[in-house]
Amino acid sequence: MGVRLMVVDDHRLLAEALASALKLRGHRVLAAAAPTSGAAELVVSRAPEVCLFGTSAPAEPGAFDPIVRIRRERPQVAVVVLGPVPSPRGIAAAFAAGAAGYVRHDERMEGVERAMVKARAGEAAVAPQLLRGAFAELLNPAAAPDDEGQRLLRLLTPREIEVLVRVAEGEDTRLIAAGMRIASSTARTHVQRVLMKLGVGSRLEAAALAARTGLLDRAAPVDRPGRPSL
Repeated sequence: MGVRLMVVDDHRLLAEALASALKLRGHRVLAAAAPTSGAAELVVSRAPEVCLFGTSAPAEPGAFDPIVRIRRERPQVAVVVLGPVPSPRGIAAAFAAGAAGYVRHDERMEGVERAMVKARAGEAAVAPQLLRGAFAELLNPAAAPDDEGQRLLRLLTPREIEVLVRVAEGEDTRLIAAGMRIASSTARTHVQRVLMKLGVGSRLEAAALAARTGLLDRAAPVDRPGRPSL
């Protein structure tokens, strides 16, 4: 049985892409919205069973204030946070605000669905490995926080970074090839290398990972002097 849900994320493209993918899998998506700062009012008015709440900065003060309001005014709504590799502070803040689950943003769709179903049933939806990682960091704190975005950026060539930016903006292989003035086969090869280096299985996962780790913000803007008309 499909879940009646809403998807909110500060990145509208990601919210809409995730909503479309869940619709195709039989779920009833009431709305896909951005940014998360205005999510509470919409969720309160629409009252879904589950709200998928995307955030790129779970440890930031006030990141989960919308969840506090949702849980106060619509306690029957289960909120599942979609976020980056979490710090102990991020996980603790999510659950303290009333979240029913925490799922990594690069989790496969099946994992997101399992979390939605568990949260709707009143169960905690968080992968054991996330909890183990959080507790391990609490017990053995790193000397300095890991900059995931910078680490990923170092894996890619300048050409691959441009491809990733274009993928995140929704360009298909044909548009990437035209915009970069390369053959479609070359563009396709670049995309596959980007996916492999980032350790993801799809363009949507690559875009989500790049957005949530801040990789896109660090990348140089793509110059499009001659973008072709569609």
